[in-house]
Parts: sequence; structure tokens; C-alpha cells
Amino acid sequence: MVAFLTTILVTALMVAPIFPYAKKRPVGTPLTWGEAMAGAVYIFFILFWIYGVLPHQWLTWADAELGWRPDVIWFGPTGQITLPFVGWSLQTPWFPIMVNARAVRDIVAVLIYVGLLGGQMWIWAWWQNRGKRADAASASEPTSTYGRPLVKRA
Repeated sequence: MVAFLTTILVTALMVAPIFPYAKKRPVGTPLTWGEAMAGAVYIFFILFWIYGVLPHQWLTWADAELGWRPDVIWFGPTGQITLPFVGWSLQTPWFPIMVNARAVRDIVAVLIYVGLLGGQMWIWAWWQNRGKRADAASASEPTSTYGRPLVKRA
């Protein structure tokens, strides 16, 4: 559990600097070769971390400490958790599908991948639209011909 939570914390600490850097960097500024290589290595490490290390730590925690093995049946005729589905007799619970703990572990791993992919696409869109947000913020405040605001601030 400690390794999985530490992995989540490291992920948050690696992604957090992207937002202040995006606000600081002007849109359309050309990159130098060194900046491009440093950014590529940083983003590659983040992608390696969120798609390789984070799901691995979840799977290791679920297997080792939680004990989610294939022989632990959660739902089904011999399962530990019975659902309120009843057959024709209304006396015995009936659920024809057997779901073991390893299947639930794998579903959680898939949800981790899907959530991280959605977050990655959101950050891409946020980065690409940072110029539009800056233009909208500057257009809402009237300025003089010298670039000074016309509205007096308190």
C-alpha cells in the first residue's frame, strides 16, 4: 500500500509543475534544441511512470497484500457476495456469472489506464488552448493606446 500511494504522490508531484510552466511560457515562443530535449525526456518519464509504474504498483498491491487471487470468488453461485437475483423458486439466490477477485483487480487496472489517458488528453488540450485563454483575458480589459488599463483598480 505504501508503494502504491507513494507512486500516486510522485505522479502528482511530476504533473504539478506543468501548469505554472504553461502559464509562464508565452504562446508561439520557439524552442531551443536543449529545451526540446529536456521537455521530451521529462514527458517520456511521466508517461513511463503513469502507464508502467503506477498500474504495476496497483497490481502488485492487489495480489500481495489484498490477496485478490483467482480462487477468491466474489459473485456467483459459490461466491462470498450474493446479489439479490432470484430464480424461479424465490428461495435460493441465483447469479450465473462467476466473478473472481482477479477479474475485479484487472478491471480496476483498466480503469486506471483509462483515467490516466483521459487526464493526459485533457492536459494536452489545456496546453494547446492556453493562448486562447490569454487572448480572452486580455480582450476583456480595455486598454489605452499605450497598453495601460483604462479601468481604475482599487
